[in-house]
Amino acid sequence: MLTIYGRSSRYCDGISRRSFLRIGALGVGASALTMADVLRAQAAAGQSRHKAVINIFLGGGPPHQDMWDVKTEAPVEIRGEFSPIDTAVPGIQICEVFPKIAAIMDKCVVIRSVVGSTGHHDAFQTNTGWNHESLAPLGGRPSVGSAISRLQGPVDPSVPPFVGLAAPTQHRPWSDAGKPGFLGAAYAPFRPDGEGMANMRLQGISLERLADRRQLLTCFDRFRSELDASGVMAGMDAFGQRALDVLTSSKLIDALDLSKEDPEIVARYGDGKPYNFQYDGAPTCNDQFLMARRLVEAGVRCVTLTFGRWDSHGDNFNLVRDHGGKLDQAFSALVQDLDERGLLNDVTVIAWGEFGRTPRINSSAGRDHWPQVSCALLAGGGMRTGQAIGSTNRLGEYAKDRPVHIQEIVATLYHNLGIDTSATTIVDPTGRPQYLVEREPIKELV
Repeated sequence: MLTIYGRSSRYCDGISRRSFLRIGALGVGASALTMADVLRAQAAAGQSRHKAVINIFLGGGPPHQDMWDVKTEAPVEIRGEFSPIDTAVPGIQICEVFPKIAAIMDKCVVIRSVVGSTGHHDAFQTNTGWNHESLAPLGGRPSVGSAISRLQGPVDPSVPPFVGLAAPTQHRPWSDAGKPGFLGAAYAPFRPDGEGMANMRLQGISLERLADRRQLLTCFDRFRSELDASGVMAGMDAFGQRALDVLTSSKLIDALDLSKEDPEIVARYGDGKPYNFQYDGAPTCNDQFLMARRLVEAGVRCVTLTFGRWDSHGDNFNLVRDHGGKLDQAFSALVQDLDERGLLNDVTVIAWGEFGRTPRINSSAGRDHWPQVSCALLAGGGMRTGQAIGSTNRLGEYAKDRPVHIQEIVATLYHNLGIDTSATTIVDPTGRPQYLVEREPIKELV
């Protein structure tokens, strides 16, 4: 939490040195990490064109055969209750629950043959492309958002490059917005759902008291000297200035405030209520899709969110009707909104889960875990859209044509962000350069 009044001695304007350390400490996983620390770590030479990714995690594992790969010829105990419908692209059919997405299929891509899942019930692979064990002794692999923060830095000094909208869930791994791995806490996502947003509100201190920022920083020269007489904090002025720019800028907070949006646009997205089938997972917050678009416009490079709880061991078909109908509205609204604003070629949208679900329907009218194959829906990003890539066999058991590895998808996200994964590395704590992924982007898309 941001505190202004501490027990230590006070300096100019009545602010204690201990309190000053905590101004701007965002919810990035380290209680002592200030916004100045984050900005210092994110500093990079030059800026690339602003490309962005909105990564929508369908926590729990969505049923591939009840979404983009309906098995009309399978036996009834496998086929399920849904029928396929035509889309805007001749020859591509998807589940009847998604009529709005079907109408914009020319702007989308369905991947029906995603492989490589380790079977873990979390977002780690969809955030990083790697399994949990890779470089675990060094802190693990960084998520796409963390890596892009390190490689490209902020678009706008007052807006963090990586924002996680995932609301806390009882099954906590489903609300993982993306870990920084070996890069460290400075590259973790800003989380507006918790302490970070409270800090942004500057509790107990007015903007007037921060108006003369240069004078405020000058007041702490003595504190800086006491803290680091050796001169390690020589760059404090520049980064402190940028930290206070974030705190006193309304740009990020405005992006998160949907009351500033056109009511007709808000209505187009919907709110996803009532939150059915939530249990220990995430609510179906349609409004977060709109918030993600606003964040991208404000300068965020990567937004992650978790939508719904797709762990359908029971009552699978009613769950898909509920969650699928809400996803249909929000995803199609986001794609259309980005297109109307001229942003779709620069913003990649992806919706996927950690694995698929069993071909055979269980005794509770549900489907269980099935890491053998899953699915993904993508849009935008300058990709060659209007495609359905890959297929499963007649029973939906395994990838039959064109298996697409999770790392290929993550490599495609990096490619769309302007990163050459075959040549780009990040140095780990041992000084060894690490590639972002080991596979190439999806050749059909780039």
